[in-house]
Amino acid sequence: MALEVMARAAGPIPLDAGFRVEPGELLALVGHSGSGKTTLLRTIAGLWRPEDARVSVAGTPWLDTARRVNLPPHRRRVGMVFQNYALFPHMTALHNVMAAMDVADRAEAARLLELVNLHGLAGRRPAQLSGGQQQRVAVARALARRPLALLLDEPFSAVDRATRERLYSEIIALRRHLAMPVVLVTHDMNEAQMLADRMVVIEQGRVVREGTTAQVMADPAALRAMGIREMAAMLPATVTAHGADGLTRLDAPTGPLFLPGVDGAPGTRVRVRIMAHEVILSRLRPEGLSAQNIIAGRVTQVVPGTGPGAMVHIDVGGHELLARITRRAVAQMGLEAGDTVHAIVKSMSVARDHVVRPLPVADTAPDTAPGTAPEHRP
Repeated sequence: MALEVMARAAGPIPLDAGFRVEPGELLALVGHSGSGKTTLLRTIAGLWRPEDARVSVAGTPWLDTARRVNLPPHRRRVGMVFQNYALFPHMTALHNVMAAMDVADRAEAARLLELVNLHGLAGRRPAQLSGGQQQRVAVARALARRPLALLLDEPFSAVDRATRERLYSEIIALRRHLAMPVVLVTHDMNEAQMLADRMVVIEQGRVVREGTTAQVMADPAALRAMGIREMAAMLPATVTAHGADGLTRLDAPTGPLFLPGVDGAPGTRVRVRIMAHEVILSRLRPEGLSAQNIIAGRVTQVVPGTGPGAMVHIDVGGHELLARITRRAVAQMGLEAGDTVHAIVKSMSVARDHVVRPLPVADTAPDTAPGTAPEHRP
């Protein structure tokens, strides 16, 4: 049930891009505004036809310009969540979901609303719901189509930061129920790294980098193509204790981490995003610092930038940490692959929305949601 996309066009936005999304995989399309991300999403949905294009799911063509195949949007089994959610304002949440069904089913629509944590809100109209609640209705409505592919177009751009934090965790939890390819369009690298299995970087309609989130986020050239200089690493961790001083202790491959107010009972697994520019390096283990997190690791490579900066890749317990420091500091410290270093991370430098629950894993036994199947991880 893989989604395969190829699109070429001279305008209005030049396109020459292609990618494949496996069943159960979430692919993030990232890049500048106007780079062609949403145009590619509209091509998949049937809302725009490039001059030369192919879109297929499980080998069945939805669009093939060479063979003159172009299924209209209502015949493509695709669910789409728009930036502004596009809910019917005169309908309740329940009826918005039912409107997407081939055959209206009140009980099924109610179950979908429960699935996206809208308990007791089925009778409210969009104006009576918060932005986050409207987003959940839009997701439930997209799933009501029993889609073969799910498309998310900047789905969190209209909500505040606190709401985004909750929605990230909810989308990750919801993925336990999804077996179709999912494509997320976003300009937010934090969002892409938190949610996606793989990323495709689009610049001026072309793919400039494709790979896992870790590969793309560690590639200075790919991030420069987007005008983004801030890189980050993701580390798995487990909540172990909440201190009276407001700090939460987590156990990670790096050893203990102390971060402010992480949600979750002891035993909760999370992923922590650590920004490369927030990491300071020392040859020796420092003493007498205010920083609570000192992580020992081994340098795997040093990548100089085109400016004064350099990216130091560090192996910590089998996971990669990134440190963005100056080339002068690299020279002064004489850093080379194989060197032992200590990474210093301030507790307060890790934002609350940079700590989320992990992505679903293959051995999780999912429920089966309408239009979905038990998760298959590629």
